[in-house]
Amino acid sequence: MKKEDIKKVVLAYSGGLDTSVIIPWLKEHYNNCEVIAACADLGQGDELEPVHDKALKTGASKCYIMDLKEEFISDYVWPTVKAGAVYEKKYLLGTSFARPLIAKKLVEIAEKEGADAIAHGATGKGNDQVRFELSVKALAPQLAIIAPWREWELRSRDQEIDYAAAHNIPIPVSHDHDYSMDRNMWHLSHEGSDLEDPWNAPKDELFIVTNIPEKAPDKPEYVELEYVEGVPVSVNGEKLSPAKLVEKLNEIGIRNAVGITDMVEDRLVGMKSRGVYENPAGAIIYYGHNDLENLCLDRATQSFKQQVSIRYSEMVYDGMWFSPLREALDAFVNETQKTVTGTVRMKLYKGNIYSAGVKSPYSLYSQEYVTFGEDEVYNQADATGFINLFGLPLKVRALMKKGNLK
Repeated sequence: MKKEDIKKVVLAYSGGLDTSVIIPWLKEHYNNCEVIAACADLGQGDELEPVHDKALKTGASKCYIMDLKEEFISDYVWPTVKAGAVYEKKYLLGTSFARPLIAKKLVEIAEKEGADAIAHGATGKGNDQVRFELSVKALAPQLAIIAPWREWELRSRDQEIDYAAAHNIPIPVSHDHDYSMDRNMWHLSHEGSDLEDPWNAPKDELFIVTNIPEKAPDKPEYVELEYVEGVPVSVNGEKLSPAKLVEKLNEIGIRNAVGITDMVEDRLVGMKSRGVYENPAGAIIYYGHNDLENLCLDRATQSFKQQVSIRYSEMVYDGMWFSPLREALDAFVNETQKTVTGTVRMKLYKGNIYSAGVKSPYSLYSQEYVTFGEDEVYNQADATGFINLFGLPLKVRALMKKGNLK
């Protein structure tokens, strides 16, 4: 689509630095096109309060604010938890699985409003541009996509701040606090500024959501989490909706300083980047899910599922949510989760999570078989034949090397 044919644009709007600047920039560079701001409420909290009025004051014709918290957790977070998907062993994908949901809602608004294009504030160096655009291509390939960071003359966050000042646009950052942050009820991420040097430890004042271990209580706190088919449903015996459950676990996790992750990760676009994540509820949920799977899944299924988990995490990270392979992997994951039902007890203490008990009606653990005491079900002499057969290839190879194989 030619630039002059774009009359109406739906912008993924957060009220942060990038999207605050984009509204006037779009109007300046796209023939004073109509800009409709769309903001997804994924549990960011108080930062959403000024968003609606701010969008209109900076040039948007409308501003949608969509409460997506329950849908976010039930339809995007839970499938990823059930898959056990953790990107590069650490990242719980808090930004990654939020983007396809936001893109889906942008498409719905664009079709409702008769828009020509969707715009986003993701940079040309990051992963989010891929996540937004692949989702739009999968759902509404007729829509044009505008990515200002790949077009405009602004080359840094400092230049964006100066542009905002010149256009009298209020922004939530300054030159003194120049972290790039993304927040939803699942996590808060920090990138940029002094974190660009991996040798720099994160400053205590960086952490906005969670406590730090040094200030956590001196007494451990126990939490019991009940799962049904891989999905957490209650905290300490209290049944909660998906979003409310995450909120409750955030309160507990924040108090005990769990869920802080500092990592250097491989971006899809080829470079390594350093991020610090605050993920209190997610850390507890994943830990408990892993403990329950250890109890309920057989060795072969669990081993293969670990491979699926890696591939699933890469697909979510890479923006391939709306893909046939992810949907097919969901079918496998859901089958494995049919017996992942039970309760996990965890001890939280100064940033750490410890196992403190697990039970399930589908447990594959048998004390009678595994006991070091006397039993009536296991003949230890059977192990001799098993080891002889299991080790036969090693024995044959050794005989061959010694020239004794006949």
